[in-house]
Amino acid sequence: MARRVTTRSLFSTGLYQADLADPDLIAELAQTCRTFAEEDRAGRAWSKAHGYRGYTSYASLNDLPQRDPAIGDLVKLLNRHVATFAQDCAFDLAGRKLKLDSLWVNVMKPGATHSGHIHPHSVVSGTVYVAVPPGAGAIRFEDPRLGLMMAAPLRRDDAPAALQRFVHVAPAAGMVLLWESWLRHEVMPHEGKDERISVSFNYRW
Repeated sequence: MARRVTTRSLFSTGLYQADLADPDLIAELAQTCRTFAEEDRAGRAWSKAHGYRGYTSYASLNDLPQRDPAIGDLVKLLNRHVATFAQDCAFDLAGRKLKLDSLWVNVMKPGATHSGHIHPHSVVSGTVYVAVPPGAGAIRFEDPRLGLMMAAPLRRDDAPAALQRFVHVAPAAGMVLLWESWLRHEVMPHEGKDERISVSFNYRW
């Protein structure tokens, strides 16, 4: 009698995806992000000094939910999404909730990219896509074990996403993505003709 043979998946890495499904809010957020890009001189200066093609409020504004009602409404929705993702991840939060730690807008011009990075000191990070023109760069996630694979062969092109070394997610307006903050990711070059707009954020425990 043949013995039963099984292959189990270990050490899962979750990627949460949802849709805001609110065109009016998405339109308001697009206008809000463009307004900040026009009026935030410190943010524009920081972006230029650091070679960012476009604008980000990352280093200049830390109170966006209080500054703009649309972003305040967005945060209320994100709180629910993050709570769901925390449940999916089986986090033991000891009766507490994850709280918004930082939030910033990104207005990327054609040719812009964002190299691989993680978000230290946070638990959950994510992005909401607000305006996504044709040719907008995908977000690419990297297998966190990549540096340990040594002599492992490459995966076949038809391997499932859970076995790939890199996974690309094509953005769409209204898409919400959440991941654990230690997961390395990058934004591929934006090859569209119009601005690619998103709102990024971190939650801490």
